[in-house]
Amino acid sequence: MNTSHSATMPVRGATTETTRFYMGSLMSFLVKSSETQNSLCIVEYRSRPGHEPPPHIHLDQDEVFYLLEGELEVYCLGQVRIVRAGEAMFLPRNQAHAWYVTSSTIRALVMTSPGGLDGYFEEMSSPATSMELPPAATTYAQADPTQAIATGEKHGIKILTPAETTELLPHYPGFGLPRAQRSG
Repeated sequence: MNTSHSATMPVRGATTETTRFYMGSLMSFLVKSSETQNSLCIVEYRSRPGHEPPPHIHLDQDEVFYLLEGELEVYCLGQVRIVRAGEAMFLPRNQAHAWYVTSSTIRALVMTSPGGLDGYFEEMSSPATSMELPPAATTYAQADPTQAIATGEKHGIKILTPAETTELLPHYPGFGLPRAQRSG
């Protein structure tokens, strides 16, 4: 019998008790790293256009998105892919990636292995007071990047500079621009 994991079997959904406001998005912590001896974490991510994170790299974590609702345009490994509801995508560790929300909203399950990404979101967010996307929230494009860069470094995330983005994601049109202004 394997007794290496916690003695409880958490079961939880996306509720205000499990959710945090994060840069205009909602992050619901469904399986926490602390519950899996840091082997993985799973969050439900809800967002809309303009609230995407900047281009970044997970230094120690593979990331899987399973899109429940909406559509993403994803940049990784020199490719541009459209991911629609009902589809999954794998973003390998140590690879620059970015995405745009191309539908009015998205809802996705995001799993990282090993875990730890939830620690970043905990530090960068505040408790949710509702399950609605916040109507007026600071986004990465509006925020001072200093805190995100420092917090990311603590959790194995490297936020790319514009020069690094141009080099590592040559097909990526730009960060923080309204969709109509993006080229490509």
